[in-house]
Amino acid sequence: MSEADAATSVNVAEKLGFKDGDLIQEFGYDDDVDFDLRDDIEDLTGSELLDEDDHEVVDAAILWWRAGDGDLVDTLVDSLTTLTEGGVVWVLTPKSGRVGYVSPADIQDAAPTAGLHYTTSAGVSKDWSATRLVTRKNK
Repeated sequence: MSEADAATSVNVAEKLGFKDGDLIQEFGYDDDVDFDLRDDIEDLTGSELLDEDDHEVVDAAILWWRAGDGDLVDTLVDSLTTLTEGGVVWVLTPKSGRVGYVSPADIQDAAPTAGLHYTTSAGVSKDWSATRLVTRKNK
C-alpha cells in the first residue's frame, strides 16, 4: 500500500468520526468484510474492535449488514445495548450491484423502529457503503 493509499484509508476511518481512544463494537463480522477498513479503524482508535458478545460501554458500533442477514431492527436494537449516550451506529452494506446489496430505504425504514435516526451515508471502500445512525433526541 502506498503512503497516499494509507492516508486515504485512515481518512475514511476519521471520516466516520472515530478517534484515538474510542471503543468500537462490531456486529455482523464475516469473511466478506473490508479488512483494510477494520485495520484502519483499529489503527486510528488504538484498540481492537470489540465483538458482539462484549459488554463494555462503547463510543460507536459498526454493523456489517447484507440482504438475508435477518431482522435489521433487532440487530440495531442489539447494537444499542452497550452504546454510550450520543454514540453512533454505522451500518455498512454492500454497494449497489454487489452480492448482499441492501437498499438505503430498508435502513431508513428500520432505524426509527429501533429508536435511531438516519443522518448521512458515504462510500467507505470499493465494495461497502456506510449509513450513519444516531439515537433520537428527546425534546
